[in-house]
Amino acid sequence: MAVALPHLAGLTSLPAREHPELLAPPVAAALAAWPVAEGVAVVEIDPELADTAAMSAAYDVPMEAGANCVLVAGKREGQERVAACLVRADTRADVNHTVKRLLDVRKPSFLPLDRAVAESAMEYGGITPVGLPAGWRLLVDARVADIEVAVIGSGLRRSKLLAPGSLLVRLPGAEVVEGLAG
Repeated sequence: MAVALPHLAGLTSLPAREHPELLAPPVAAALAAWPVAEGVAVVEIDPELADTAAMSAAYDVPMEAGANCVLVAGKREGQERVAACLVRADTRADVNHTVKRLLDVRKPSFLPLDRAVAESAMEYGGITPVGLPAGWRLLVDARVADIEVAVIGSGLRRSKLLAPGSLLVRLPGAEVVEGLAG
């Protein structure tokens, strides 16, 4: 029996695994290897509308349906620690307290744009928790699980992934954190 694809009004859902041309290569590879990825859809969008607020306004998608992935790094005793933080789009990752504590670093900061793009092999505006480099932690705010159909990056600006929040908290390596976002 086929799994029903998540969908949002105004967007055409396609099975993500069957449309690698709409995904960054590491995202396509991760979805191919993830046993439950048949429940993930991809939708094509205007790349000029990839930023969350613009996409939400243009496609009439509520902000609370979006989940943003931000990359944070910090050092402790000369060792860099990087984490992807997935939080609802209507919230912000608590970098200065929660993320700092979880990474056990002195001063966390957002990964510089050029590094984020180069090391993730994803486009700015499309960075997603799916297919991140090995060794990066994936911190997911517990409230993401409550999103019925979450809109996240696909690794490219011209598309987005749709998945139930309950599936996103089951991404390989995901650490579900209460209070990750404020």
